Amino acid sequence: MLKGSHHTLFVSQQADAVIPTPWGNFRMIAFADREDNWMPHLALIHEHFDHTKPALVRMHSECLTGDIFHSKRCDCGEQLHKALEMTAQEGGVVLYLRQEGRGIGLINKLKAYNLQDLGLNTVDANIHLGLEIDARHYDIAIEMLLALDIKKVHLLTNNPDKIEALEHSPIEVLSRVPLVIEPRKENLNYLKTKRENLGHLF
Repeated sequence: MLKGSHHTLFVSQQADAVIPTPWGNFRMIAFADREDNWMPHLALIHEHFDHTKPALVRMHSECLTGDIFHSKRCDCGEQLHKALEMTAQEGGVVLYLRQEGRGIGLINKLKAYNLQDLGLNTVDANIHLGLEIDARHYDIAIEMLLALDIKKVHLLTNNPDKIEALEHSPIEVLSRVPLVIEPRKENLNYLKTKRENLGHLF
């Protein structure tokens, strides 16, 4: 059990199965606090994963609009696919965390989109709604990595908050691996805001 900044969390492996993908076979493990949880966090472990070596790890927060419906407002879906490709090449791991909309949920994210259409950026839209700019926490990701006996990682991320979260945990970050996605005209302002307001590394 690990103590997060706001609450104490505990998750365990509830079920797993092999999932064939365009990038090879991944073992998908569902982590949750109970067996009947309909929205578990997921670990996708590539078939060539070697637990004796440091792992290439991506901590990906759920984005229904980008991951499933390929929205061009963000780069999330493209990041997920690129992460699966890269972890397949390196025998790595993708953690799929159920933290929609940087932790504010889908309904609030859609409300924020409407404000963005009126001219606010993604940060100001959250503030206007009285929400945190980034409400995500990575305590569960740390629990999942420890449950998988992963203690040393090459972290696939552009987000310094994820690096900081692991640096204050038993997980050792050996390096940051950039996740490079070609920007589109539809998400250029979004990416600019992530760099200038959230400190993302591009």
